[in-house]
Amino acid sequence: MRSRKYRIVTTAERLNNRLTRFALRKGIAPRAFALLETTGRRTGLPRHTPVGNGRIGDTFWLVAAHGTQSDFVRNLQAHPVVRVKLGRKWRTGTAVVLPDDDPAARSRTLPHQWDAALGRLMASSPLTIRIDLDRED
Repeated sequence: MRSRKYRIVTTAERLNNRLTRFALRKGIAPRAFALLETTGRRTGLPRHTPVGNGRIGDTFWLVAAHGTQSDFVRNLQAHPVVRVKLGRKWRTGTAVVLPDDDPAARSRTLPHQWDAALGRLMASSPLTIRIDLDRED
């Protein structure tokens, strides 16, 4: 069941996410954002979600503001192999949900603090996800 806060915040985010997704696909979005590609748990089709850029070395940290209420989290739980578009390059990786990690503390370690602070403000049930990126060719 999705919370009331989730429904209110996601309604407000819908237009922003469409614009950000478009900019990320074209490679013209600010560096604070990345495009996460998961595999649909029911359809098997690729699904794209704009997320905050939490890349630190070969690890991509992500705090899902609404935890398992979010479809992309449910998708990566079903199919943990994902792709992340950083700038104009795609990187593959394996997502691991970390339910015991402190998402608020984790978000304070992310590179783009203004985006992380906004995420903490809007979060209804935050959840930390670590994506172990494959080596670049």
